[in-house]
Amino acid sequence: MGIGNIGLPGLLLIAVVVLVLFGRGKISGLMGEVGKGITAFKKGVDDGKQEIEEQAADEAVDVTPADEKDKV
Repeated sequence: MGIGNIGLPGLLLIAVVVLVLFGRGKISGLMGEVGKGITAFKKGVDDGKQEIEEQAADEAVDVTPADEKDKV
């Protein structure tokens, strides 16, 4: 019997016990903080991607031969 065999009744029992122990106010506050953390993480990932793309655009060099540029 491992942790992977909890099932729906087990999860509901755990949720009820946590609710009784901590109360609704603390749990909702905690979930709010988790949401803020996820939002901040996503923003950081997007900012990192944007910075990498900007660096790649700044470092891009046109390597087309001169005689090929005239054909366009």
